[in-house]
Amino acid sequence: MPNALTPTRPLGATDVLVTPLALGGNVFGWTADRDQSFAVLDAYRDAGGNHIDTADAYSHWIPGNSGGDSEQIMGEWFAARGCRDEVIVATKVAKLPTAAGLSPDNIRTACDASLSRLGTDYIDLYYAHEDDPDVPIAETLGAFGELIAAGKVRHIAASNFTPQRLRESLEVAAAEGLPSYVATQDLNNLVDRSAYEDGLAQVVADFGLGLFPYYSLARGFLTGKYQPGITVDSPRAKGVEQYLGPRGDTVLTALSEVAAAHGVRQAAVALAWLLAKPGVVAPLASARTVDQLDDLLAVGGLELTADEVAALDAASA
Repeated sequence: MPNALTPTRPLGATDVLVTPLALGGNVFGWTADRDQSFAVLDAYRDAGGNHIDTADAYSHWIPGNSGGDSEQIMGEWFAARGCRDEVIVATKVAKLPTAAGLSPDNIRTACDASLSRLGTDYIDLYYAHEDDPDVPIAETLGAFGELIAAGKVRHIAASNFTPQRLRESLEVAAAEGLPSYVATQDLNNLVDRSAYEDGLAQVVADFGLGLFPYYSLARGFLTGKYQPGITVDSPRAKGVEQYLGPRGDTVLTALSEVAAAHGVRQAAVALAWLLAKPGVVAPLASARTVDQLDDLLAVGGLELTADEVAALDAASA
């Protein structure tokens, strides 16, 4: 597989460069077993990809799993390939039921557990996976600061915060000389735009944060595989039903037209639309198989025209 990705996008205001596609690790240990996960990870690395995202909560919801399953598989892959220092690793704390919240004690304990599973002594980007209104912001940021001082974490980020709480966290960091979030990871895609655009986008712009959109392909809807009369065998199929209908059809038609013009699949166009938006560092997307990953890698060489972006904007308005 020829290299399709080059690390050219800065992670917020840092000097860390990542590729324009971040590989989501949520499927590792869930819909992709160890061997399948290794195959996808190998293919992503071979294509030049350098940013892999996971969380301690993945995938505790599966019978027999207890959380940290994705991290464990990634750690085994790093050990087998000897490539840890080639990858920008992101993981998260707060949503694993047995390690919930952002108290300083939980952050310290959860970080050490993630480091052990990943088989590494540092995390490049450590997310607060969700807000914890019961813990003072300064205490949370102070705990992250301890991890940074100890060399266990390079940078911190936020996910699933409201615009108000994200802004407040950034203001507290500045006022009290505490480490600040450099990025945010939030829901954003062609059919789920409003939550981000109606508030978070302004915070990202005001503070120079990097955005890593998740559900970039709307649980697979924007790949075009969900069509009237077609049954898709996927654990995410139920969540896609909300997108079916006239608006979804309009978006898929627009995606198909742009994809045909570039000779790529719809998924790559959906990712390229995100990359054309201010503040976006790299959309997150996961793949259970190498074939699925191939469709996503095309985004590395895909640049939409202003007219194409406008057409997709209009279709998804």
